[in-house]
Amino acid sequence: MKQAKEWYVIDNIDEVDSPALVLYPERINENIRQAMRMAGNVHRLRPHVKTNKCRETMELMTGRGIYKFKCATIPEAETLAMCNAKDVLLAYQPVAPRLERLISLIKEYPSTKFSCLVDNKASARLISEACRNANVQLSVYIDLDLGMHRTGIAPGEATLELYAYCAEQSNIQPVGLHAYDGHIRNPDINDRTIACNDAFAGVIKLKELIVSRELPEPIIIAGGSPTFPIHALREGVECSPGTFIYWDHGYATMCPEQPFLPAAVLVTRVISTPGHTRICLDLGHKGVAAENPLSSRAHFLNAQGLVPVSQSEEHLVMEAGPNHGYNVGDVLYALPFHVCPTVALYERAYVAENNRITGEWKTIARDRKLVY
Repeated sequence: MKQAKEWYVIDNIDEVDSPALVLYPERINENIRQAMRMAGNVHRLRPHVKTNKCRETMELMTGRGIYKFKCATIPEAETLAMCNAKDVLLAYQPVAPRLERLISLIKEYPSTKFSCLVDNKASARLISEACRNANVQLSVYIDLDLGMHRTGIAPGEATLELYAYCAEQSNIQPVGLHAYDGHIRNPDINDRTIACNDAFAGVIKLKELIVSRELPEPIIIAGGSPTFPIHALREGVECSPGTFIYWDHGYATMCPEQPFLPAAVLVTRVISTPGHTRICLDLGHKGVAAENPLSSRAHFLNAQGLVPVSQSEEHLVMEAGPNHGYNVGDVLYALPFHVCPTVALYERAYVAENNRITGEWKTIARDRKLVY
């Protein structure tokens, strides 16, 4: 009986220069299906597209009826508008040129509703003034700090004052709360749930305070990938996972309770066999996200026991042991530990279907400037 090939193996691999990023649409579609199932319906799902940055991948989501999205950059927002996304949140507080570019998008794509984040009165005033000068309307979400201490304002009276202040400004309208809890990464789902619920308690109280002021009930956008299954169980909350679309080895290890499939693979080749026990691959810093420790950058699917020794811009040296059997030209397949910044390293990805490369998808939103 003929043994089935591994899902990631590419028959026409000689057509693929390395290092390369390869996407598997069948698995991407399955991940979309699982995210929709977990959220309950498309109205509660607002995927973050910073992971994929790819028009074709975005269209796979819009084609399934997903119409609300979150993004981090103007090119991501513009790509979503090109895909006819109806509701796009720029999960960032825009300043200077970025604010002007957002206003340009509002004018260029009137069928897409754009919004952004704000976490202080000065920014709210500047955004309001810019929108008034451009004669556009913009919805804003209050960016909450639930413990990351990166941006945002902690839920409380000051946040309520900011919400009310935004409601008084011309040309901007507060519509909700953005509650990202990316610091909650407990490997145990029970511990993660406790930490998530503790952090979210302040959001619930803030929502009640806003309603008590006779302001419209705020939309709540909560969580990322690690807390997605927790927020998915809450009523009246929009979930915004991002990594689910391609998944990666980091989250697969951290969040084994989630059903997503790895759908993005790195192809690398042995380019040298220095010494008797080591091999060198063409998977350097430019080929895989390098912010993690050396041991947590790439997980090899068809090579066991390799230990990373060093990495530079173009090279990854691995300890393979004596009599390792690797030869120059051998192809290795690897999962990135952190897929989001890894995708941003590639201007295009190969597409694999039925164990063959069938095309290429450009990482279009990797570009810092598309039209504006």
